[in-house]
Amino acid sequence: MKVLIPTKLDKFVVKYLTENGYEVILNAEKPVSQLAAENLDANVIIVRSEKVTPEIMDLLPELKLVVRAGAGYDNIDIKYARRKRIDVMNTPGANSNAVAEEVVAMMLALARHVVPADISTRAGGWEKKAFMGTELTGKTIGIIGLGNIGRLLVKRLSGFDVKVLAFDPILSSSLAKQIDVELCSLEEIFTKSDYISLHIPENNETRGMVNKHYLDMMKDGAAIVNCARAGIINEADLRAVKATKKIRFATDVYPKDEAGLKPVADIADLMLPHLGASTSEANFNAAKRAAEQTVAYFEKGITNCVVNKGVPDGLDEHFQSLAYVLTALGRQYLGENRPPHKIETSFYGELKEFGSWMLAPITAGISNEFDPFMDAADAKSFLEERGIDYKNREVDNNKHYGQSMTIDLFEGSENINHVSVRGTLTENHLMISRLNNFDSLYLEPTGHNLFVEYSDEPGVIGKIASILGDKNINIIDIRAPQDLSSNRSLAVVKTNVRVPDELVSKIKITVKATVAFCLSYF
Repeated sequence: MKVLIPTKLDKFVVKYLTENGYEVILNAEKPVSQLAAENLDANVIIVRSEKVTPEIMDLLPELKLVVRAGAGYDNIDIKYARRKRIDVMNTPGANSNAVAEEVVAMMLALARHVVPADISTRAGGWEKKAFMGTELTGKTIGIIGLGNIGRLLVKRLSGFDVKVLAFDPILSSSLAKQIDVELCSLEEIFTKSDYISLHIPENNETRGMVNKHYLDMMKDGAAIVNCARAGIINEADLRAVKATKKIRFATDVYPKDEAGLKPVADIADLMLPHLGASTSEANFNAAKRAAEQTVAYFEKGITNCVVNKGVPDGLDEHFQSLAYVLTALGRQYLGENRPPHKIETSFYGELKEFGSWMLAPITAGISNEFDPFMDAADAKSFLEERGIDYKNREVDNNKHYGQSMTIDLFEGSENINHVSVRGTLTENHLMISRLNNFDSLYLEPTGHNLFVEYSDEPGVIGKIASILGDKNINIIDIRAPQDLSSNRSLAVVKTNVRVPDELVSKIKITVKATVAFCLSYF
């Protein structure tokens, strides 16, 4: 086996791999493309932030594995790798402590004007009055995303006697209490926090999430620290808000990891060149994990950290998509600020033997922080870390439900909120067949869908249609099953465009709905 390492990694990686019979080419001075062109027989590439593109994969016909020595892997085209039957693996947690400590360092640097005061003093100045600072003690810290880094940051801040607010869509209230954080909405975090630290991935759900709506809520003098991904913040909105109010911005992340002028240079109060994982300890941890996982992958077939897995023989991958869709619907039904504490599933027919392959998309359905390409072990670990129980129930196939699945989510400690969703495939199309006691829903999850649950009475659907019509929103399809036992109805209205949140709120108030939300499927 030949391993290419076009990055600066601790020498442990070379020593360990060589001792286990691997040929290692480590050269941090050459770009990945050049190193690949010079070693066409390479089987493995280990990178940090270097990009592994389709062109590089096409150069290497013997490539079997790409290892990202770190957690994030958006520098690797994982979908193309899957098509080429190349596994992509990360080393989650290796850099977490380094990033958490960097966040604290940046907060302190902002609070005590460390960088400008150093520059001034070196130049011969003595501007004590100009650099009057503040203390972290007693402040409110908002953390968005309580994965490995977010939870370590809570620990690192504990000695400063701060109040920690947190937003994490799936962290259970019991675990939040255990680690001494207060779960809040995004609005509360941006309104109340003195410092806000971002620890979420950049994807279609989070890109541009920190925008004018939230930035306008910040207190004068409050600060945002971004050591996650650049695209999470809407740069134009941040620039506009900073022009009107005194908020501070510290960042370690940019659209590209390279030399040159940075687009946020005019609005950043503190900028570092993506140093989050740049400690000798983190470098060693990443090197050790990358080397050990590579050997375990080839010698023992251990694939826990492979992030782009396919599906086993006999399983239609559409069922994984169905598991994600059903869970996302149940999660939305519970409410944004009501993360489930328990998940129960039932898989009927031949799906029974593939239940473990559904856990990753189910986990992704309740949190966009989790990648559905990861495996069941990763999903179980992710759920356990957030205090969420998972149970796959025994099923009675005598009920003749065919190839279908039921996913139940439970939320709350005293008053339990529960949602149950069932679905199947019909002519190779995803089909949501039941939501709670609303049977025969038969909804194909495509396009934009408005869900409204209300006490059954005449004229409700007409009111909904009228409100939509006033905004020139066309109705494509309507499903309106009833739950006769509770005298409730569910209207699912498919529209030509997504119904705006403010219009959903208006509909909810007008028809006195208990539940109203919009889901878009693509």
